[in-house]
Amino acid sequence: MMKNEKNNISRRSFLKMMGAGAATAMAACAGGNKEEKKASEEYKQQVEPSTGQMTYRENLHGDKVSLLGYGMMRLPTKADNDEEYDQEMINKQVDYAIEHGVNYFDTSPVYCKGFSERCTGTALSRHKRSEYYVATKLSNFNAETWSREASIAMYRNSMKELQVDYIDYYLLHSVGGGGMDNFSKRYLDNGMLDYLMQEREAGRIRNLGFSYHGDIKVFDYLLAENDKYHWDFMQIELNYLDWDFANEINNRNTDARYLYAELKKRGIPAVIMEPLLGGRLANLPQYLVSELKRRDPQRSVASWAFRYAGTPEGVLTVLSGMTYMEHLKDNLLSYCPLVPFSEQEMEYLHRTIAQKIVGLENIPCNDCNYCMPCPYGIDIPAIFVHYNKCKNEGTLPRTVGDDDYRKHRRQYLISLDRAVPRERQPDHCIGCGQCEPHCPQNIRIPKELHKIDDFIEELKRTPNPTT
Repeated sequence: MMKNEKNNISRRSFLKMMGAGAATAMAACAGGNKEEKKASEEYKQQVEPSTGQMTYRENLHGDKVSLLGYGMMRLPTKADNDEEYDQEMINKQVDYAIEHGVNYFDTSPVYCKGFSERCTGTALSRHKRSEYYVATKLSNFNAETWSREASIAMYRNSMKELQVDYIDYYLLHSVGGGGMDNFSKRYLDNGMLDYLMQEREAGRIRNLGFSYHGDIKVFDYLLAENDKYHWDFMQIELNYLDWDFANEINNRNTDARYLYAELKKRGIPAVIMEPLLGGRLANLPQYLVSELKRRDPQRSVASWAFRYAGTPEGVLTVLSGMTYMEHLKDNLLSYCPLVPFSEQEMEYLHRTIAQKIVGLENIPCNDCNYCMPCPYGIDIPAIFVHYNKCKNEGTLPRTVGDDDYRKHRRQYLISLDRAVPRERQPDHCIGCGQCEPHCPQNIRIPKELHKIDDFIEELKRTPNPTT
């Protein structure tokens, strides 16, 4: 590991160096939303996954990588204090994952309020270095971290936190957001991309790639320059909704069909993020759940999305943020071993399930918490998750002429107060826009919050369908 003391910065100094806004705004909240904490009955009834059955894919250098990758973005917290991460449980789940063949662990300096790398390093350091591949990122989102010195300090601090002297997979984090101008300031003007290529040549980075969100011009530019950069892998968002409908659910995203095809054309392995779209593809409306269960009653709803993401041959690994052991076990069942989808099954998901989901017109929130914290205390993801949940369940109050208007109106307002404290609801949004640049889904957050606030105010003004 790096021993130079002048490069060993304190966590407080590190977070300050990153910029408090970037460090916390890009940090995923611990443990996900309240719904995630109620593990579904299908998880409780699942069988124990087998050991020795994991499906592996080879990277460009012959490393065998587990098809299931462990995303260290939503780590478990202690039952009596959700502000403190439960290192004992993290260790237990990492041990279980490695025992069942998982060897790819993905983290970032800004995940889990800046603690993900430390927690990940503590858990992995208890295992032989040859048993795992660790991936982390240059998450220099804030302008304060764009200098060469600050970016290098972030890179070296990752090695310190992860307790390693080389990084298996290193990514330029979330390129595309802000377009080419932002990319140039973060990685080109300061010489950081050249520096990271030198680190790869020296062996301190084994594979160099980037994660993509946003402006397709940046993605196309980096692929066009592949002869110069020799990308070892790329991380893209891929699931059966984004395959053809990314642009329809969010008109600033790119369909996964295009992203994957461009990588496959060049032989670049794809690391997959958001196979569940932040849980949306595991929490479908009941009529879609029933449809999937009729076709395969033994598998969970989430397994459809995971099998889908793992089926394309160019996929190296599929990342999942597994907060609970139940999630880990269910995902292991999907990949130990993978039963690839047939063309008929793929078409069924594309043309039947995906099209019906698009018709719901939900807010495309993945509950990643990148928009947080709001300077005015608004719980943005919780508001969107609650709205989408009611819409998916068909309990969203519509017009006063509906027979169930009074019941649904009462249910919506009561459940909102339970899910989101009054002081954190959308009426507190002043439209400052600090959240919007951080959203990987490019949601116009203030606009959506104001729409929901107007909807809530209308419900409060119209308590009785006869008025």
